[in-house]
Amino acid sequence: MKILVVEDEKKVASFIKRGLEEEEGFQVTLSYDGADGFKKASSGEFELIILDCLLPKKDGLSILTDLRAAGIQIPVMMLTAKAETTDVVTGLDAGADDYLVKPFAFAELQARVRALVRRSEQDRGAEIHFADMRLDPVNHKVWRGQVEIVLTAKEYNLLAYMVRNAGNVLSRANIADNCWEYPFETFTNIIDVYINYLRKKVDGQFPVKLIHTVRGKGYILKEG
Repeated sequence: MKILVVEDEKKVASFIKRGLEEEEGFQVTLSYDGADGFKKASSGEFELIILDCLLPKKDGLSILTDLRAAGIQIPVMMLTAKAETTDVVTGLDAGADDYLVKPFAFAELQARVRALVRRSEQDRGAEIHFADMRLDPVNHKVWRGQVEIVLTAKEYNLLAYMVRNAGNVLSRANIADNCWEYPFETFTNIIDVYINYLRKKVDGQFPVKLIHTVRGKGYILKEG
């Protein structure tokens, strides 16, 4: 696994590189500014990017937006000093796969990197089907019948998790642990926001609804 870390704080970057190489066996390349980071990230050489939000020359959100606009779907973990809901939602909508707030414990970074690696491996599989819906894990595309449903990266990850667990009630804690890896208490409202986004796109124009609320327990994907 080759990982790119774009972080202008050299001590933080070295700390991440040393830990991921020594404890996880990954090959880690460092970049200290946004312009160089974007160039390296666009090369197709890396399988995961750890990207700081505040960078000289080109900020992390701009890098992420430009990567996704170019069709590059490499998993991206954002590092940020901000934990406000609006900042996190903005990053997720731009295509971030995870967020980690500074300062952080290395064990938490490790766990989130491993989760992104597992998810990336799952996304290289065959098409996933449920009811009249199908998901393309390679290109992150979704259809109901012949209608393509355009989703953000985070919306796709959430839907894919629900499809893989269709028929099961998923609590907010389940969803947080498997789709965000965030501390559950901090991000409860973000889960509800994204379920609402997903429901409007997946169910809005179709007579058969798939995403349902189970009061007091969470959400379930089922027909009708």
